[in-house]
This record gives sequence, C-alpha cells and structure tokens, in this order.
Amino acid sequence: MPKPVIKIDCPCGSGALYQDCCEPYHLSTGAPNAEKLMRSRYSAYALGLEDYLLNTWHPNTRPKHLNLANDRTKWLGLEVIRFEPNDDQAIVEFIASYKDNGKAERLHETSQFRRIAGRWYYVDGEFQD
Repeated sequence: MPKPVIKIDCPCGSGALYQDCCEPYHLSTGAPNAEKLMRSRYSAYALGLEDYLLNTWHPNTRPKHLNLANDRTKWLGLEVIRFEPNDDQAIVEFIASYKDNGKAERLHETSQFRRIAGRWYYVDGEFQD
C-alpha cells in the first residue's frame, strides 16, 4: 500500500507546498542556485534534517555535527532580503525569525555560497544588526 502524501506549506515561506519546493532538494536533488539552497537549508533546520544541513555545508567550514535532536528552537519564518548570484559564488542575505525558550528572536545574516562540481554549498555567514 502506498504511503499517504501529507501536504504542508513549505517552511521556507515560498508559498508552495513542501513536496513541490524544498523536499526534492532534501531527497538529494541539488538546488539549482544559492537562494534555493538557502531556503532548503532553512526548511531543514525547521524540520530537524541535520544530515542534509551537513551535506550542503562547504567541506572547509562544515562542523562535525549540529545536535539538532536536542535543539528546541521553533522556526517561525524566513525573509530573503538579497540574492546576488555569480557563476560559482553567491550571496544571500536573509532574516530568519524564531522562538528560543519562548522568546521571539531574529537572525539576520549575509551568507556566502560556492558551487563545486555543479552543486551549491553554504560556506559561512556574517551576522547583521
């Protein structure tokens, strides 16, 4: 018997269903650009997909683990402010809203991405005020 499809809005805030937005990237399809990768990484944080996050992190800056199983952050929304694509590098500036221990917070970051052998990777980010 086939597994039922559960239709939910994508956590990245694109307005599309998860199955039509970030899920294909989470199932190993490479994101076509850095903005889509950033959105899929946000969704991965919201859904606790640690392996996906580590696999899309540039090997030179990737941590050994993220310990998302013990993370109680509730991700509330994503706003992409700026996307500057280039051939094999890109910048994505975003604001991610979340609750930590019931307190509303926001993460404003300008992130660097690189494409290696046709796949995009998150390199690092600089926090903004």
